[in-house]
Amino acid sequence: MAMTRPFLAPLMIVAAVLLSRMAAAAADDGDVLLQVKSAFVDDPQGVLAGWNDSAGSGAGSSGFCSWSGVACDASGLRVVGLNLSGAGLAGTVSRALARLDALEAIDLSSNALTGPVPAALGGLPNLQLLLLYSNQLTGQIPASLGALSALQVLRLGDNPGLSGAIPDALGKLGNLTVLGLASCNLTGPIPASLVRLDALTALNLQQNALSGPIPRGLAGLASLQALALAGNQLTGAIPPELGTLAGLQKLNLGNNSLVGAIPPELGALGELQYLNLMNNRLTGRVPRTLAALSRVHTIDLSGNMLSGALPAELGRLPQLTFLVLSDNQLTGSVPGDLCGGDEAESSSIEHLMLSMNNFTGEIPEGLSRCRALTQLGLANNSLSGVIPAALGELGNLTDLVLNNNSLSGELPPELFNLTELQTLALYHNKLSGRLPDAIGRLVNLEELYLYENQFTGEIPESIGDCASLQMIDFFGNRFNGSIPASMGNLSQLIFLDFRQNELSGVIAPELGECQQLKILDLADNALSGSIPETFGKLRSLEQFMLYNNSLSGAIPDGMFECRNITRVNIAHNRLSGSLLPLCGTARLLSFDATNNSFDGAIPAQFGRSSGLQRVRLGSNMLSGPIPPSLGGITALTLLDVSSNALTGGFPATLAQCTNLSLVVLSHNRLSGAIPDWLGSLPQLGELTLSNNEFTGAIPVQLSNCSNLLKLSLDNNQINGTVPPELGSLASLNVLNLAHNQLSGQIPTTVAKLSSLYELNLSQNYLSGPIPPDISKLQELQSLLDLSSNNFSGHIPASLGSLSKLEDLNLSHNALVGAVPSQLAGMSSLVQLDLSSNQLEGRLGIEFGRWPQAAFANNAGLCGSPLRGCSSRNSRSAFHAASVALVTAVVTLLIVLVIIVLALMAVRRQAPGSEEMNCSAFSSSSSGSANRQLVIKGSARREFRWEAIMEATANLSDQFAIGSGGSGTVYRAELSTGETVAVKRIADMLVYEYMENGSLYDWLHGGSDGRKKQVSDLLLHVSLDYYRACEKR
Repeated sequence: MAMTRPFLAPLMIVAAVLLSRMAAAAADDGDVLLQVKSAFVDDPQGVLAGWNDSAGSGAGSSGFCSWSGVACDASGLRVVGLNLSGAGLAGTVSRALARLDALEAIDLSSNALTGPVPAALGGLPNLQLLLLYSNQLTGQIPASLGALSALQVLRLGDNPGLSGAIPDALGKLGNLTVLGLASCNLTGPIPASLVRLDALTALNLQQNALSGPIPRGLAGLASLQALALAGNQLTGAIPPELGTLAGLQKLNLGNNSLVGAIPPELGALGELQYLNLMNNRLTGRVPRTLAALSRVHTIDLSGNMLSGALPAELGRLPQLTFLVLSDNQLTGSVPGDLCGGDEAESSSIEHLMLSMNNFTGEIPEGLSRCRALTQLGLANNSLSGVIPAALGELGNLTDLVLNNNSLSGELPPELFNLTELQTLALYHNKLSGRLPDAIGRLVNLEELYLYENQFTGEIPESIGDCASLQMIDFFGNRFNGSIPASMGNLSQLIFLDFRQNELSGVIAPELGECQQLKILDLADNALSGSIPETFGKLRSLEQFMLYNNSLSGAIPDGMFECRNITRVNIAHNRLSGSLLPLCGTARLLSFDATNNSFDGAIPAQFGRSSGLQRVRLGSNMLSGPIPPSLGGITALTLLDVSSNALTGGFPATLAQCTNLSLVVLSHNRLSGAIPDWLGSLPQLGELTLSNNEFTGAIPVQLSNCSNLLKLSLDNNQINGTVPPELGSLASLNVLNLAHNQLSGQIPTTVAKLSSLYELNLSQNYLSGPIPPDISKLQELQSLLDLSSNNFSGHIPASLGSLSKLEDLNLSHNALVGAVPSQLAGMSSLVQLDLSSNQLEGRLGIEFGRWPQAAFANNAGLCGSPLRGCSSRNSRSAFHAASVALVTAVVTLLIVLVIIVLALMAVRRQAPGSEEMNCSAFSSSSSGSANRQLVIKGSARREFRWEAIMEATANLSDQFAIGSGGSGTVYRAELSTGETVAVKRIADMLVYEYMENGSLYDWLHGGSDGRKKQVSDLLLHVSLDYYRACEKR
C-alpha cells in the first residue's frame, strides 16, 4: 500500500486538471449559449426566457443543461444538442455556435431567421445533424460544410434567399444519408461530386433553378430511396440507368424540361411507390413495363406530349390509387377493361384523370368496375355518345368531370344516385332534356356546372335541397320559366350564373337570402319586374350582372349596403331613377348602366372609387355637367357618357386620368373648346366627341396621342384648319371631322396615316385640290367622304389604286374634268357618289354598274349610265364638237396649201411624167422579175419589187402605218438599211368624170373659166365635218 501512494498523487493531479478543464469548458458552453441567444431579436413564444446567468451559466455551473432546447452529454457538462425549431425566433444564426465543439445536432428549423449560414459551422467535428430549413436565410451555401465528416443529415431547404451553386465540397460528406436543399434559389448543374455519397438514402433538390442534365452517376447511389428533382430547369433525357436503383421508393422529376421517351427500364423499380414525371416534354408511348410496378400507388405523367393508346394493364396495378395522364396527346378509346376484365375483378384506382387528351369513342361502362373511384376526369377530349347509366354504381364518387366533349342525350336518372358527389362538371357538351327533380338528392353537391349545353325546361324547385351548393353555372342553355324561390335555401351559395337562357318573370326575392353570394349573373334573359328590395342583404356581393333583360323601376336604396361590389352591369333594361345606390363603393372596378332611363346628374360619388376603371352611362337621360370628381379616379381607362343631355365643358380635372384609353361623349350638348390636355393622355385610343356644340380649333396636341385609333369630332362647330400634325398619328384607323366649319386645304400629311380605315371630312368649307397622295392610304376600306366642301380641280386618277375602298363620296364640290376611268376598275367599291360637281366628258360603259344618281348634276357628263352624248343636251359634246371644228378648219387650210403647191409643180413637169404621177409604182407586163418601184420627185430612184414584198411580208397589215380614201401606206425596212414608205393605190379618180369638178377647178377655175370661192368651199367642208362629229 505504501508503494502505491507515490503513483496516486500524479493520477489525482491529472484528474484534477481534467475536471478543471471540463468545468471551464462547461462554463464556456454556458457563455456561448448566451451569445447565441443575443443573436435572436425576437422570441414570441418565450422559449429563451430561462436562458440567463442566474439560471446556470458561469464558472463551475452546468445549469444551462436544463435550459429549453439544450441537450448535454452524460457528464452534464457539455452541450451536444440544440433544438429551437418552430419557436418563431427572429434574428440570425450566431457564429458562436462553432465554439460548442461537442455539438452533435443543431435544429433551428421553421423560424424566421435571416442572414447567411455561418461558414464557421464547418468546424464542428462531431456534428451529425444540421437542420436550418424553413427560415429566411440568404447568401450561398458555405463550402466549409463539406468538412463535417460526421454529418448524416443536412437540410437547408425552404430558404428562398439561398442562392448560387451547390458546393462540390458536399460530395465529401461520406456519412450523409439525407441531403435536403429544396425550395431555395439554387442555380447551376447538379454537382457530379454528389454521386460519391454512397450512404445517401434521400436526395431532395426540388423547387430550385438547377439546370443541365440529370447525372447518370446517380444510378450508383445504391442506398437511394427518394430522388426528388422536380421544379427545376433540368434538360435532356431521363437516364435509363435510374432503373437500377433497386431500393428506390420515390422518383419525382416533374416540372422540368426533360425530353425523349419514358425509359422502359423504370418498370424494374420493384420498390417504387411514387412516380411523378408531370409537366415535362416527354414523348412517345406510355411504357407497358410500368405495369410491373406492383407497389406503386401514384403514377403522374400529366402535362407531357405522350401519344398512342393507354395501356389497360396500368389500371390493374394492385396498389395504384392515383393514375394521372391528363394533358397529353393520347389517342384511341378509353380502355373498357382499365378497371378489370370482368365483374370479379376490381381496381384499386381512386383518382383516374385522363382529361385533355385526344380520346374518342364513348365512355366505357366498364369504368363502373373501378368501385373505389372518388375522382373521374375525362374532360377536354373528343368523347361522344351518352353518359353511361352504369356510372351511377360508383357510390364513392365525389368528382365527375366530363366537360368539353361531344356528349349528347339526357342525363341518366342513375347519375343522381351518386349522393357523395361534390363536383359535377358537364359543361360544353351537347346534352339536352330537362334537369330532373332528382337533382335534389345530391345533398353533398358543392359545384354544379352545366353551362353551354342544350338543356331545356324549368329549373326544378328541388335544387333548393342541395344545401351544400356553392357554385351553380347554367350559362348558355335554354332553361325557361322563373327562377325557383327554393334557391333562397342555398345559404352557402357563392356563385350563381343563369346568363343566356330563356328565364322570364320576376327575380325571386328569396335570392336575397343567399347572403354568401359573391357573383350574381342573370343577364341575357327575359326577366321583368323590379330589382328585389331583398338584394340589399347581399353584403358579400362582388359582381352584379343583370344586363339585357326587361327590368324596370329604381335600384333599391338598400343596395347602399352592398359595399363589396366590384363590377356592376345593368345595361339594356328599362331601369329608371338614380344611379346613386350602386355608386361610391371603394372597391368598384367597372360600372355599366348603358341604355336605360336613368335621370338626374351623374353621381359625384363615383369619385370615391379610386380603383374604378370603366364607366359606361350612355343612352340614358342624364343631365347636368360631367362631375369634376371623376378626375380623382386615376385608374379610369374608359369613360362613355354618350347620348344623354349633358351640358357644360370638359372638366379640367380629367387631365389627371392619365390612363384613359377611351373617351366617348357624343350626342350631348357639351360646349366650349376641346382642351389641349387631351394630348397628354398617352394611352388614349379613342376620342369621340361627335354631335355636341364644341367650338374652336382642333388642338394640335392631339398629335401626341400615338396610340389613337379613332378620332371622331363630327357634327360640332369646330373651325380653323385640319392640323397637319395629325399626320403623325400612325395608328389612326378612323378620322371623322365631318359637319364642322373647317376651312383651308387637306394637309398633305394626311397621306402618312397609313393605318386609316375610314376618312370623313364632309360638310365643311375645305377647298383646293384633292391631294393625289391620298392614294397612299391603302388601308382605306370603310369610307372616303369629301362631299359638301369646296374642292376644285380634277379627281386624281390615283384614287383608283385604293383597292380596298367600299364607299367613295366626292359629291357637292366644284370638281372639273373627266371622271378617271381608273375609278371604274375599283372592284371593292360598293357606293360611289360624284354628283353635283362640274365634271364633263363621256363615261365609259364600265361605269354602267352605278346608278344615275351617282353622277347627277354634272351638266357635262354623258354616257352610261346617263343619257347618250348629244349636242342638244350635252355640254361636253358641244365643247368637243367645237374643238373638232376649229381643228378641221386649220387642218383643211394646211392641206389646201400643200395641194396647190403640188399642182403647180405638176404643171411644170414634162408630159411624159404624167403616167408616173398617177401611180405610186408601175410595173411591166413581163413578170415580177422586171418590176420596179419608182420614187416620185426629182431625185428619182428605183427599187426592186421583190425587195418591197419581202420587207412588208407581201404588204401585210402588220406593216401598215396609215390609210386614206385612195389607199394604204406601208413601212418597209430594206436590206440596205433604208426605211421607205410605200403606198398601194386602192382607187383612181378621173377628174373628167367628177360631177362637181375637181379641187383644182375650185381653186383655179374650171373649163367654164369661173373660179370657185374658197370661202364657200371651207364653209361646206366644215359643216360636213361638224355634222359627222355630231352623229358620232
